[in-house]
Amino acid sequence: MDEFCNLNPRFDSDAIRNAMEYAADCHIGTNQKYDNHSYTIHLKMVYDFGCKFAHLLHNEEIEFTLAACWTHDTIEDTRQTYNDVKKRCGYEVAEIVYALTNEKGRTREERANDKYYSGIRALETATFVKLCDRLANFSYSVAHNQRMAEIYRNELPHFKQMLYNERFKPMFDLLETF
Repeated sequence: MDEFCNLNPRFDSDAIRNAMEYAADCHIGTNQKYDNHSYTIHLKMVYDFGCKFAHLLHNEEIEFTLAACWTHDTIEDTRQTYNDVKKRCGYEVAEIVYALTNEKGRTREERANDKYYSGIRALETATFVKLCDRLANFSYSVAHNQRMAEIYRNELPHFKQMLYNERFKPMFDLLETF
C-alpha cells in the first residue's frame, strides 16, 4: 500500500476499503506502473472521478461501483481471474471488472473492439467505471503525456458512439473539455 491509497470520507466503507487494498496489492505485486509512478495513482484518480459523479448512480449501486473503480484493471493487468475478484470483492464488482477487461489483440483497436464495448454497455455501472477510467487517463495525459492525450482526443468520437448513455451525460461533457 502506498500514499495514494486513501478514501473520500463520504465514500468509505469496508467493501470499498477491501477493494482498494486488494487492487493496490495486485498492482504492486506485479510491479505495474502508471507512467513512472505507482499504479495506485491511476486507481485513486478513477475512484476520485467515481466519487465526483456518484450522484449519477442509484444509491444501491454506489458502494460496489466505487469498489470497481479500484479493481477495474485487476483481471486485465494483474493475472487475477473473474473468480479471484468475485471471491475477494463480490459478484457485482467482479461483473464490472470482467466487462471492463479488454479483448485479446495486438492493437488498441483490436483490444477495444465491438464485443468489448457491447460487454460494457450491458452494465450501466461498467459504463460509469469506464468513463471514470477514461476521465482519469485523459486528464493525466493532458497534464503529463500529450501523445496519449492526442490519442484519447482522436478516439473520443468512437468512444462516445460506442458508450453514450444519457444518464452519464455530465461525464461525457467533461471528456469533451480535455
